[in-house]
Amino acid sequence: MTIERFGSDNPWEGAVGYSRVVRAGDHVHVAGTTATVDGRVVAVGDAAEQTRVALRIVAEALARAGASLADVVRTRMFVTDIADWEAVGRAHGEVFADVRPVATMVEVSGLIDPDHLVEIEVDAYAPR
Repeated sequence: MTIERFGSDNPWEGAVGYSRVVRAGDHVHVAGTTATVDGRVVAVGDAAEQTRVALRIVAEALARAGASLADVVRTRMFVTDIADWEAVGRAHGEVFADVRPVATMVEVSGLIDPDHLVEIEVDAYAPR
């Protein structure tokens, strides 16, 4: 099996030692992704919009590895306030209504930046 690693312009990837997306054969894994654009957290205070932005970034990462949102089979959503579950879930549903991957949402005590409300990981199956 061939393993391919794809990065982005995120300086943390090299410092922490991870890849934004890894393709292992037909399986594609995207690292935890937040609503961070050009080094800044966007949509501060809006969990639904942070979810949409994070999923746009995920879509870009998947494309680098030859996959798409339609190939996603699993999502993991980490939220800092479970009271945001419905807003995050609805935004997730906007993107995955027809794909319907298995999904997990859990509350965590914090993310890397206190302005982050949501972090999302995805796994996809995309045969070449």
